[in-house]
Parts: sequence; structure tokens; C-alpha cells
Amino acid sequence: MIYNDFKGLKLSALGMGNMRLPTLNGDDSRIDYEKAAAVIRRAYEGGVNYFDTAHYYHDSQSEGFLGRALAGVPRDSYYLATKLPVWKVESVSDAQAIFDLQLE
Repeated sequence: MIYNDFKGLKLSALGMGNMRLPTLNGDDSRIDYEKAAAVIRRAYEGGVNYFDTAHYYHDSQSEGFLGRALAGVPRDSYYLATKLPVWKVESVSDAQAIFDLQLE
């Protein structure tokens, strides 16, 4: 794997996006945990250390799935990015509520 320096972080040149994970019966809200977790594990084993998700990927299931899929992986061995759905934010309290959900 090729790694690039980003502000002192050693990030893999390839990141793993989690917008289109394997699903059950084509239902975007039902991530096929076994298949999707195997994809995550293979990416990590191949040297990927940057994972990207967003609150609304897979009907708001992607963030939680990714947390479960990476459980047991040393937290200091990868970087995780998510995005705030700004179109849903009308106030600071809206942003805080969504951020609290993302942390779950």
C-alpha cells in the first residue's frame, strides 16, 4: 500500500468508501453484514487505513455498521471520516443532535 503524509498522518492512498456496501435483497437499508464486513476486513488487511462514511449512507445504517465491523481493530491503526448532512441542519442544536447520533 502506498501511504501519503497528510498533516503528520500516514494515510493510505486508497480509502474505503462505505456508500455502496453489499445489501440484502437489494434493500439499501439492509446491509449484508457478513459480506460487507469481509470487504472492510480485506481492505484493512490490504493496508487501507482510511474509511469514509456519512450519516445518510444506507438509510443511516453505514456509520453503525462500520463501527461494528471495525470493532476489535486497534483504534489508533485507522482513520475514520463521516460527513454532516448540512441540508438537515437549521440550527446549532440540529447539528449537535445529528453529531450525537453519529457518535453512537
